[in-house]
Amino acid sequence: MVWQSMLRHWLGQQARAKVFEAARQRAEGGSRPAERPAPCDVGLVFALGMELGGLEDLLQGVVTMRGQDFIARQGSLQGRSLVLIESGVGFEAAARGTQALIGGHRPPWVISAGFAGGLDPQVARGDILMVDSLCEAGGRQLSIDLKVSPESLAGRPGVHVGRLLSIDAVVHRPEEKRALGAAHSALAVDMESWAVGEVCRQAKVRFLAVRIITDAVDDRLPRDVEKLARQKTRAARLGAAAGAVFRRPSSLKDMLKLKEQALVASDRLAQFLAGMIVQLVPAAEEAGGEQAT
Repeated sequence: MVWQSMLRHWLGQQARAKVFEAARQRAEGGSRPAERPAPCDVGLVFALGMELGGLEDLLQGVVTMRGQDFIARQGSLQGRSLVLIESGVGFEAAARGTQALIGGHRPPWVISAGFAGGLDPQVARGDILMVDSLCEAGGRQLSIDLKVSPESLAGRPGVHVGRLLSIDAVVHRPEEKRALGAAHSALAVDMESWAVGEVCRQAKVRFLAVRIITDAVDDRLPRDVEKLARQKTRAARLGAAAGAVFRRPSSLKDMLKLKEQALVASDRLAQFLAGMIVQLVPAAEEAGGEQAT
């Protein structure tokens, strides 16, 4: 399989890296549970619950933990322990959620996952982007801890390898998307991966980013999307949605369409992530069998 050939040489590497004390203290703040959370094999950071919903549905024995600024869901996937962080939208929220994940669960791998906007005509709505280079608006770049060659994905339509741009704002207009794509040689844009990757770099934890395209380069997003996404509570989101409908009644149709597209995207992303994680991390019984031989 493609993933086996790409990831084989990673499976025997050293155990989990130590994390910064500051990240641990942040994760063990005033809202910590009575018992220390269990370690996990892979941690994934999503901005919104609708992004992680498809993967959560594939997990067994899900336990939900609520922190001050994030929600963590821990469960198992074919013998691998996963923690899904719902961090909230934007750089600051993503950084806090990642610090909590690393400090509390000590994963050897962290994946920034979720939705992204297309910046190039070659990526269509529903396509998957495996990030091989990450940059932010100022031009700084972060390395990715697993390089995937585009040739290895030959025969897998709708899966791309390329650069992801992270900026702390929603990009609405097609002309703005095209300009950003050209300026940064990026295939897509999101609002969290830079912050997740930077925390991982500081904590010396291996980092990947995988995104699904929910709006292509020529799709124009409603302006209400960013305000709605940044609300932290259900009540606030309902209030923002009601306000948007009051100002522009047609926005209700837009929101329903976006929700339908998001559900489909979440399920497709979940299937891709599940296959990747199974190859990335050997299950406990598999690792034990290999040691016994």
